[in-house]
Amino acid sequence: MGYEVLSEDLNGLKLIKAPVYGDDRGFFYESYKQSEFEKIGIKEQFVQDNHSKSSKNVLRGMHFQWDKPQGKLLRVVRGSCIFVELDIRKNSPTLGQHKKYELNEDNKHLLWVPAGFANSFLTLEDNTEVLYKCTAEWNPKAESGIRWNDPKLNIDWGISKPELSEKDAKAQSLDEWLSKEESNNFLI
Repeated sequence: MGYEVLSEDLNGLKLIKAPVYGDDRGFFYESYKQSEFEKIGIKEQFVQDNHSKSSKNVLRGMHFQWDKPQGKLLRVVRGSCIFVELDIRKNSPTLGQHKKYELNEDNKHLLWVPAGFANSFLTLEDNTEVLYKCTAEWNPKAESGIRWNDPKLNIDWGISKPELSEKDAKAQSLDEWLSKEESNNFLI
């Protein structure tokens, strides 16, 4: 029993179901196995793991970096989140489109987000924890974000006043990002 791709969206996003083995004692599952991921078309090498914990109604994102863009393999180990992934690749046929997913500790789904997407999530419960593997190391000198409520994107978050970091509250619009020279690196 291997990994199952539940959906493929926006020219690269993959929602993945891993095999879970459970009984009355609990459960076991392999959240990542390189040979199995290669079988479903994900051949990336991961170089950094991250772990975040947030209270309810925290919105993190929409984050990306342009100098060594990051692909991310995401999962929720505690609580639940709505993830919104925005295609910001300048030459992509799905540029400016977004897709929403709910990941939580019960469904144990994994979300593959290739480089060239702005990644974000809204926590639906207190003490929500997200783990993610990245294909490039974090580069604080080449990171940015897209405004969570950019009117052109029309994203329905289901909340009007999420808890934001100062950086996320001041993020740029998608049009502002696309007008910058750095956006030329986001090619398919």
